[in-house]
Amino acid sequence: MGRLKYDGISDPIVIEDETLAHLKIVIATKLRRQESFMMTWMPRDGGADQRATVWIHPAIPLQFGFDEARAPEIDPRRVSELMKHLNATGELVLDHVLSPG
Repeated sequence: MGRLKYDGISDPIVIEDETLAHLKIVIATKLRRQESFMMTWMPRDGGADQRATVWIHPAIPLQFGFDEARAPEIDPRRVSELMKHLNATGELVLDHVLSPG
């Protein structure tokens, strides 16, 4: 399981390595274009938040951590679908890409 660390302060979002690799491409593409967006997920930590949303912006630090040293194979269709949804709504909702934890 990989980790997406946002802002250097918040707890990491735990995401399976293959999914995280696809999200990394989508997020990097948007940020490279200087396009900010919202990202929503259901935290697994059992804390007070049942759903969390952050504003992804080029000025806010992100770190992608992977358990496996070898990069997962990328499915261009999966990246395209994630990007299509994000561009249509302005929000990257991770509910359907995160496995239940």
